[in-house]
Amino acid sequence: MHPREGWTEDRRGLITRRGFLKQSAGAAVLLGSAGSLLDACGNASPSAELTSGGIPLPRPSNPVTWPTFKDNPAIKSGLPPEQNATLRIFNWVAYLNPQCMKDFGKKYNCQVQLTTFENIDDAIAKLRSGQLNFDIFFPTIDYMGPLVEAKLIQPLNHSYIPNIAQAWPDFKNPFYDGKWQYTVPYTIYTTGIAWRKDHVPENPYAMKNPWAMPWQAKYKGKVAILDDSRESISLGLMKNGIFDLNTTNPSQIAAAGRTLEDLAHLTNVHIDNNDYTEVPSGQIWIHHAWSGDMAAAPQYMPKGVPVDVVGYWFPPDGRGPVGNDTITVLRSAPNPVLAHHFLNYMLDLPNVLTNISYNGYMQPLTEITPQRLVKEKLLPPSLMSTAVLPSFFRRGVMELQVPAATRNLWSQTWLQVKSA
Repeated sequence: MHPREGWTEDRRGLITRRGFLKQSAGAAVLLGSAGSLLDACGNASPSAELTSGGIPLPRPSNPVTWPTFKDNPAIKSGLPPEQNATLRIFNWVAYLNPQCMKDFGKKYNCQVQLTTFENIDDAIAKLRSGQLNFDIFFPTIDYMGPLVEAKLIQPLNHSYIPNIAQAWPDFKNPFYDGKWQYTVPYTIYTTGIAWRKDHVPENPYAMKNPWAMPWQAKYKGKVAILDDSRESISLGLMKNGIFDLNTTNPSQIAAAGRTLEDLAHLTNVHIDNNDYTEVPSGQIWIHHAWSGDMAAAPQYMPKGVPVDVVGYWFPPDGRGPVGNDTITVLRSAPNPVLAHHFLNYMLDLPNVLTNISYNGYMQPLTEITPQRLVKEKLLPPSLMSTAVLPSFFRRGVMELQVPAATRNLWSQTWLQVKSA
């Protein structure tokens, strides 16, 4: 479900990005110091599917503004940042530039401590235990319901976050968090098809159904799909002409699974999340891929091989999988004022450019355009297709929270595909 699912610190250690610091190994690293519910449901139709807690599942066609609670209020305005503090961040592995944390610590005369996770379910389970004491958490949008219902995150006081003005208008009232009561946007990405142009003459831009590009027997052993139940079953759905990536229809899910099994038998398909290394190296010629991973292709090209041989296709009309992450302040945050300032800091253009230079993933600021990324030498011109456009979030399709029974069905189908 997520580009950083299953990443480890050791794996990230292979990556170097434009001279910035590598991610340090270990779960807690100090970077920087002093010196150096149901008003929400009023937006939902009576027939809307609900979470286990009775909260509607947000959809672009069914936006939700979450409730606030008297015992979980936003902080007051005008408070000074906490002094002699350590801001504690809980985030995916390799998803936040250490330089950003170091610079924030210097600016606010505090320390910043990072703890990482590899799986969102495990992360939320740890937060629910109450044994971890963090200020900031980076969840995916499909977990908004459980986080609000359990009161794990606190409403935001917008007076501390003026840099929201730099964000795309879509994220000032997102369908998954109306009026951005609990979240600010973080990274954005698409899921498409990457290929090595020097080995694969077919051009997906000229194909009737580019989602079918991996289904070619002549590339046996050189085709890979992402090791992710939602992403890859979605590929099977789209190959079959179905673009409801949150379908609860067992027949459609089963058919997508059979389509992927056909791919396995046809190409001896690889199943992994190594798109960012395997395509540049030429180990794989066609890979179902994430945009941010392929934006990093220049870092992995063999010596003497130009990055121009790597292609990334996403539908020019935006009708493909899009996603975004968020940043939240935890209800139990020891330093909620500093946490709000950090959210604001990560919406400021210079800091966002620094962050992109490290993880490759765009953030939805008005000034972050494909042309700007090329100008800043953060993206080669030949891979401008990896850039995410505002229109994609209006025309694209998103993998969102589904009922538990459907989620189990997707998982079971994926296990069958992997054993094919």
